[in-house]
Order: sequence, then C-alpha cells, then structure tokens
Amino acid sequence: MSIDPYILAFSSITVIVTIWMGFRSAKSSKTASDFFVAGRSVSVGWNASAISGEYLSAASFMGVAGMVMSSGYDALWYPVCYACGYLFLLLFIAGPLRRFGAYTIPDFAEGRYDSPLFRKIAVCFVLFIGFFYTMPQMKGAGTALAYIFPGLPYWVGVVLVGAVITLNVALGGMKGITLIQAFQYWAKMFAISVPVFVLMSVYGGYGKQLEVNGNAQRSTPNVQLSTNAPSAANALGASLSVGSSTLSVGRSPLPDKAPKDETWLNPFGPLTTKAAKAAKLSAEESRPYSLLYTYSLIIALVCGTAGLPHILVRFYTNPDGVAAKRTTMWVMILIGVFYVFPPVFGVLGRNLMPELYTGLAGVKGTDAVVLKLPTILAERYGVLGSVLSGVTCAGAFAAFMSTFSGLLVSMTGALAHDVYGRMLRPKSTAGERMKMFKFCAVLIGGVSVVLGCFVEPLEINFMVGQAFAIAAASYFPLLFMSVWWRGMTMRGAATGMLTGGLCALGAVTLTNFSNLALDKGPMGKLFAGFAPLNDYWAAHPLLRILCEQPAIWTVPIAIGLMVIVSKLTAAAVPPDIRMKMLVLHAPEKLGLKQEYIQEHTPGAH
Repeated sequence: MSIDPYILAFSSITVIVTIWMGFRSAKSSKTASDFFVAGRSVSVGWNASAISGEYLSAASFMGVAGMVMSSGYDALWYPVCYACGYLFLLLFIAGPLRRFGAYTIPDFAEGRYDSPLFRKIAVCFVLFIGFFYTMPQMKGAGTALAYIFPGLPYWVGVVLVGAVITLNVALGGMKGITLIQAFQYWAKMFAISVPVFVLMSVYGGYGKQLEVNGNAQRSTPNVQLSTNAPSAANALGASLSVGSSTLSVGRSPLPDKAPKDETWLNPFGPLTTKAAKAAKLSAEESRPYSLLYTYSLIIALVCGTAGLPHILVRFYTNPDGVAAKRTTMWVMILIGVFYVFPPVFGVLGRNLMPELYTGLAGVKGTDAVVLKLPTILAERYGVLGSVLSGVTCAGAFAAFMSTFSGLLVSMTGALAHDVYGRMLRPKSTAGERMKMFKFCAVLIGGVSVVLGCFVEPLEINFMVGQAFAIAAASYFPLLFMSVWWRGMTMRGAATGMLTGGLCALGAVTLTNFSNLALDKGPMGKLFAGFAPLNDYWAAHPLLRILCEQPAIWTVPIAIGLMVIVSKLTAAAVPPDIRMKMLVLHAPEKLGLKQEYIQEHTPGAH
C-alpha cells in the first residue's frame, strides 16, 4: 500500500502549524502565571474555543463515530452526555471555581479546607484521571499514523505525536497552548462537517442511510448492495435521490463481527447488552442489565465532565467568574454543534464500508471510520476522496493533539506547582518553578507515551468513558459539595473522594486488563493472567457492569461518605467558612473576589 500524498500533506500541515504556533506563543509566556493560568487574561471567545478544542478529543472526533458504527443507537448516549455535562458545570461550578482564584484544583482543595494534606490527595487524582484520559489520545495518534503510513507500527505514531505535544507544552505552558487549542477547534469543526456534507450529497442523508438498515432488516440482510449494483439496491428500496439523478446506494453483506440490523437499531444494543449476552440471558432478562449500564454511563459522563481537572483549570484563565460562566455557555453551543456530525459518520460507515468491522481495511476496529470513509469517493470523483480523507486526518491530529496538550498542562501543573512549588520547595522562585514545569512536561509526556503503547486493542470512547467515571467519583463530589455545602469538613471530603475515586479506579482497571487479555496479539499474551476474569464476568453479568461502569455506585458512595463523615466531624469545619462561601458565590461587583494564588514572587506561595 502506498502513501496518499494528500492525506500526508494535510496531516503534515496540521502538525507544522501546531509546532509553529507553539513556538510563536511561547515567546509571550514569561511568568509563572502565564504558564499555569495564561495570565488570567483569556477572553470569553478565545477560551470557549480553546476549551472546546481541548474537550473534543480523539474520543469525540474518531471514537463516537466508531462506536456508533460498532454498537448502534445505544452509543448515542456518549455525544449527548458529553454536551449535557457542561450544563451542570455552568449552573453549579464554573463561576464559583473561578472566583476562588487558584491555579489548580489541588489549590482549591487546600484553600477550601486549610489542609496541605488534602492537596496531596487531590494531586494523585489529577494524575489518575489524566493518565486514563491520555491513553485514548495516544490510541488515536497511533491509529491515525498507521493509516497515513501503511505498515508503520502503531507505537511509532504514539511516540511521534507524544514528542510533538510534549515539546509544545514545555515551551509555552497554558498560554502557549491556548491559541493552538482555539485554532484546533475550528479545524476540527471544518474537518468533521465538510466531508459529511459531501458524502450525504452523494450517498444520501442520515435518514436515507437508516432506511437501508431498516429495509435490510425487513427483507434479507445478506443481499449484495453496492454503488455498482442498482438492482440490488432497488430490491431493498434504498434508491437515494441526488438532485435530478438517482444514485443507488447499498451495503455489502455484513461480516459476522457486525451486529445484526435489529440489534444495531435497538436502543439497547451491543454496548449495553454485552454483559447479559456473555451470560447467555434472553432479551427480556437482559433488559434490567441494559438499563443499569445506561444509567451508570449517563452519570459517569454528565458528572465526569464537571470533574475533569484539565477542563476545570481552564476556568482559572478567565478574568472573573462572570466570564467563566459565559465561556461555559458558549462551550455548550460549540460542542453541541460539533456532536451532530460524528454519529452520521458511524451510520454511513456501516452501509458503505462494512469491512472495517473485521479490520480488513488496514486498521483495527471501527475507530478509523472517520479517516477512511471519504476515500470511497475516489472511485467516482478521483482526487476528491483523497482530499477529504486528508481533511479528516488533519482533524484527527488536531483532536488528539489539543486534548493531550490540555492534559499535559494539567498534570504538569500538578507536579510543578502543587508538588514542587507548594510541598517540596514552597520558597522556590518563579524561575525555578517554570524550569520544573518544563522538566515535568517531559516526564509526564514520556509516561503517557509508554501507557499509550499498551491500549491499541481497546476502543477510544470506552477508555474515555472510564476516565469520566473516575472523575465523576472523585473530583465531581469534591467540587460540588465543597462549593454548595458549608458543613463539609476536610475529613469528610477526603474520605468520600478517596473511597469513591479509588473504587472507580480499581473497577475500571480490572475490566481493562480482562479486555486486553482477549487480544489476539502481543497484548493478549502480556495480560494473559487476567483471562480467567472473562469467565467470571460471563457468570456474573451484574458485577461486570458494576465494574465496567462504576459511576452508579461510586458517586453515591463518595457523596454519602462526605455527608456522614462531615456530620461526625462537624467541629472541624473551617472557622472562616462564611467568608469562603461569600467569595465563592457573591457577585464580583461586591468586591469580595480574591486570588487565592497571587502572582509568583520569590518566597510567595
């Protein structure tokens, strides 16, 4: 297989522009405040675009389409809840968090409870969530590079992209990546929408594509359908009108690995019923398990959005709480528009490129449908297919590069500011902390690359959902309860956060290890010791669901423990809690807003 010059060109342009903007922006990053919170001077428009660019990761650009193609309708909860989570963030957390004026979420944890110990706990969860979230970004990088350069080992793509982003973050910190992430949002918006419009104009819209599945279900799913077989298409009633002409569009026989049409179109499809199917339960018996899986997934995604450290820290870059709330509102709009498009790719891919189910298209799994689908236009329109595939590849690069940048800044800030600057050397100068930031960026980037090399067999969206579950059980209860309940004590907050977060972390780690044990390649051999877990999951579908999607029990445990322990230790409520609650909630016009972390000066902390 040869390298497509258009795909290579568009992808290279994205990488080169990212590096150039990183070097250019780095020149303006001169203070510790610039590195950690972009000088608190980012406008609403820029910050909304940057947060959207950071949030729309490989899971959004590639994973949603791939999961819709592989699992059908029940995967639509992902884009819906990804967007809905920002409503919760807007109403309850964004404004108060910015008014507190910290640099990082561990800053907030220590300042709210006057506890340096709590900062250490909070730093650990920044790293836990961050590393779980970087793994799917690395999977996207490896998949995209392997597609652009046929035959290139997966790990090479992970290393190359990891090195580029680590360089950018080390050069300019938060201020250096803000402009890049804002640009990358609009690049992704263009890259996901234009190919969809072109494909639908040629092969029919979303509704027409679903009719192919519905008609195939009512007749025979094995009838050969292709752009060169109008009689077969007519047999299924899938003749799609395009302008004054009629283009017969259909579907080749689905491979055995693909879900049947009736399953794919069911709201409780392969995603939510896999545990019950492994236990060989009937459709009626599996329904309660599917509902449990769905409810837990919704809780994880909505609450997890309000607990992602790399998203929350961006609100500290706004000038004030009002700007933070306006930014959140615009983020809801920007990402809501974006999420209209990936599911369309998934539906089109099922009908037009079913070979992705078996990996015969040169890549593993359906996560590459966004990258490969536009190439089918090459047969009719020549170079147009390659150009559009190049555009989607450029968007994929922008997706995992922007999100990895934000994650790297968040985790690096936790080490350089919280661990080094606040715990180990509180009297360090601004210059020393900035040097430590650069060193930690390289360290975190290297660890992320190593972890990314292990997750090729796992689905991008599935891994991101697990990161959300950990965030939902740890940071979300901490922030929500700390902001709105004055009776919270440090012991209550720490007990709930540790218990809920560690339970979620342990549960999702077990399911990942058992899934990796099923791989036919080297990962299967490496994790072979966890293979017996899959037999256990088959015999205990309820336990499998509770481990795979733990938010439904870990979030209530975290909040419940926070309330109970805080009631038992009510005497330990911070004495200045009334003033702190005023700072969190009073309008800025009253003049009560404070900056918990002042601009770094020698000896200041």
